[in-house]
Amino acid sequence: MKILPFSKTYDGVTVLDFPGLELQPGTVYGVIGANGSGKSTFAKILAGILPADQKRPALTEKRRVGYLPQKNYAFRMTTRANILLGGKDRHRAAQLMDALQIPHLADKRADRLSGGETARMALARLMMKSFDLVILDEPTAAMDMETTSLAEELILQYVKETGCTLILVTHSLQQARRTADEVLFFRKGQLLEYGPKETVLYHPLQPETRQFLDFYGV
Repeated sequence: MKILPFSKTYDGVTVLDFPGLELQPGTVYGVIGANGSGKSTFAKILAGILPADQKRPALTEKRRVGYLPQKNYAFRMTTRANILLGGKDRHRAAQLMDALQIPHLADKRADRLSGGETARMALARLMMKSFDLVILDEPTAAMDMETTSLAEELILQYVKETGCTLILVTHSLQQARRTADEVLFFRKGQLLEYGPKETVLYHPLQPETRQFLDFYGV
């Protein structure tokens, strides 16, 4: 699966200039960088939510793409009903709720859940289907450490079971270290460094990457 080069400009200012990339199936790509570095813009364009300047799809081939935005949404129905919007397999829904420890919320109205509960519900809803490419934008930001661990375990299991390519936008270097195979470091709208996580997170080639890692801590 290949991402074509694309850019995004607002009011004459280029906020993202991406050079393109070949993505491999069964691989988790961690996307890191400071706020405003272009991570979420990258995710939205790749998901087809936001148009690039080029006015064409970012992917070279038509693919099944699953996207989970930073701001999760819940419809005014039960948690179970919300999850079943992603697919009609009730057994699968029950498995996902068990994995994320939310079966006790199954009959509760989803629009009354806490932020962390909503995030788990939304992740379960997405994983009701299999996709070629899954894009998760800060999926665990509202979760505590315990539920983050559950979500990460489920994400890695999902990749193993489906063979999908998964892009994980995260503010947590620790999360990138735990889950990613490859890491993309964005700085001021540029893909400044890319490679295996062992290289990017521990032996970066660019001084700006090292400065970022030293500031935020690996």
